[in-house]
Amino acid sequence: MAKVLIVDDSHMEIVLITELLSDMEVVSAKDGLEALKILAQDTTIEIILLDLYMPNLDGFGVLQHLKEQDSHIPVIILTNADDVEYEVKGLELGAVDFIRKPINRRALHKRVEIQLELIEAHQSITEHNERLQKQVDERTLEVMRASEITIQSLISLLEVRNIETSNHARRTSRMMELLCNALAKKNYTGYGLDAKTIRELVRTAPLHDIGKVGIPDSILLKPGKLTPQEFEIMKLHVDYGVHALNYQDSGSKIAMGFIETARQIIQNHHERFNGGGYPRGLKGTDIPLPGRLMAIIDVYDALTSDRVYKKALAHWEALETISGERAMHFDPIITDVFLTLGDQIQEISRQLR
Repeated sequence: MAKVLIVDDSHMEIVLITELLSDMEVVSAKDGLEALKILAQDTTIEIILLDLYMPNLDGFGVLQHLKEQDSHIPVIILTNADDVEYEVKGLELGAVDFIRKPINRRALHKRVEIQLELIEAHQSITEHNERLQKQVDERTLEVMRASEITIQSLISLLEVRNIETSNHARRTSRMMELLCNALAKKNYTGYGLDAKTIRELVRTAPLHDIGKVGIPDSILLKPGKLTPQEFEIMKLHVDYGVHALNYQDSGSKIAMGFIETARQIIQNHHERFNGGGYPRGLKGTDIPLPGRLMAIIDVYDALTSDRVYKKALAHWEALETISGERAMHFDPIITDVFLTLGDQIQEISRQLR
């Protein structure tokens, strides 16, 4: 049974309306203040029938209060025939309809029924949307789990080939998170990073060299300097990595976002800000942001790590090298932010060795 609140200072009007709505539960208030007290205590009221002219607090005051409280209870104004301006004002304050006095029983009942049907329809839509959102959340979680499995499977290939270790993956992820969050706080034009983008960058950073699984050990693990011909083969790891992701497209927007971020990291992390990088020789901000971010992280981690062909540099030596490549190898804005994070970068590197 629907519950209706009548707010009117006329006892006769309340009696009449109560009689007309005999198939509903009716409560009443003689002014706006009493109405607000009832509404504060009773959360089951579904519709308000509101007179505009009342002592203490009039109908406009009630409407203003309901608007401030973001109330969703529909309000039908009870109005006299010559109150057109007041009707408009009431509607502007959030009323959904009006009924003219003297009240016609059929008109009153029909208007109340319509509002009840709208309430029911709104509840039905809300419940349906909640079910859909739950399904979307479940599907999103499934896709995220699948992408995590994909990432871990690809990283494991690097470990099997003795190319990288799981600690390298953890270091690059942590550094990417630190750098992205610091850059996001600067709010530089063209360097915007929302939470979703940062998550994708952090998760996919370890995939930057996945294409190296396609490079022969004789080149990949060579203890000395590569010949020009060998270096050309080494550079192919970028194309191999990009091609590997072409088989991971599930059609999901979430998966597509993850794959596209990974693709931009893989394809662009060897580009140089001055245009001297590979594979496309991109220059400046033509290099996608994920590639510019990964470039500085990858170089720092490489400089501070032992390789078959070199010993690791000290942290301060790596920072000096990076500083010297500002605006040449690395984006100057990203370089400046990275250098301010030196102590935290060093701690990540130390913890995950």
